Amino acid sequence: MRHLRTIWAAGSAIVALAALTSGPACGQDKPGFVVRDDRGVTVRLSAAPKRVAGISYLAADVSLALGIKPFATTYLTPGRAPDFLLGLTRDMVQLGQRAKPNLELLSKAKPDLVIAMRRYTAANAQHLEKIAPYVAYNMELFSESEKEVTELSRILGKPERGKELNATFRQHLQDYANKAPKAVHPRFLIMWAGATPFSFHDENTAASIAIGLGGVNIAGPMTQGGRFGTELSLESMLEKNPEVIFVYDSGPDRPHENNPIWKQLSAVKNKRVHYVGDHWVETNGPIAREIVLREAAHYLYPGTFPAVDVRAEAVKLIPAGLQK
Repeated sequence: MRHLRTIWAAGSAIVALAALTSGPACGQDKPGFVVRDDRGVTVRLSAAPKRVAGISYLAADVSLALGIKPFATTYLTPGRAPDFLLGLTRDMVQLGQRAKPNLELLSKAKPDLVIAMRRYTAANAQHLEKIAPYVAYNMELFSESEKEVTELSRILGKPERGKELNATFRQHLQDYANKAPKAVHPRFLIMWAGATPFSFHDENTAASIAIGLGGVNIAGPMTQGGRFGTELSLESMLEKNPEVIFVYDSGPDRPHENNPIWKQLSAVKNKRVHYVGDHWVETNGPIAREIVLREAAHYLYPGTFPAVDVRAEAVKLIPAGLQK
């Protein structure tokens, strides 16, 4: 758990800083606060928003965990309302795919706040700011998850619940790590499908959770100043030969399976390739990270941890009043 303790320490420091920059907004007549997002931009809010639009699932994830009905969201795969959110996104205003949000639909929705993934909205920041106050987070790394949950919970008017969700997850991660076999460290990989798959580095949230359970990520750590993931050829995969592979299930197109090297991998031979849902890509919210923890534990140590029904787990994490 040394790797996770280091990341949680860094995340806790960021949360402490966020608490300083998200306090009451000085000079305002009405109660409010300021948020300094991952662009380094300060956004002033006078009250908890009621119509939050999310460009990514993070806003919906945090809202549902807090017991608040989300308003609008993008999607990852067309026509799919993810099981980890109980399909509830189907009833929200749809804003298009997260990498290409439809700004016309966003404007028509008239949100009072936009919570966005930074890398997919940087080019449109000025347009977004004309529609509504706009807060951008990276939503990529384990070290960022706690800060994002803390700040969004504060923005949505439930700061104490956000702190509780973070503390609970930290304890659950420790509990699962304590139960995992101590002498077994499965080599794993988390990847998008592709002829040259895009694979996630250690610092990615889902990868960090698997590492916290004792797994060893063959993609390794990020380079300084680098991205959270990298293209990893099947030849490189074979050299490091992962025992467990998690593939983001984005549809029927799986070109990696046509490469003869794929069938030589240990994980493929032993039927330990798992096609996983949207929560493995957008893991920073309180619901997603809890379910990834349970699934990763089972897939890494199937003899120790039980199989996971994603929807059944989501039922436990989303307040009953929102499940109708």
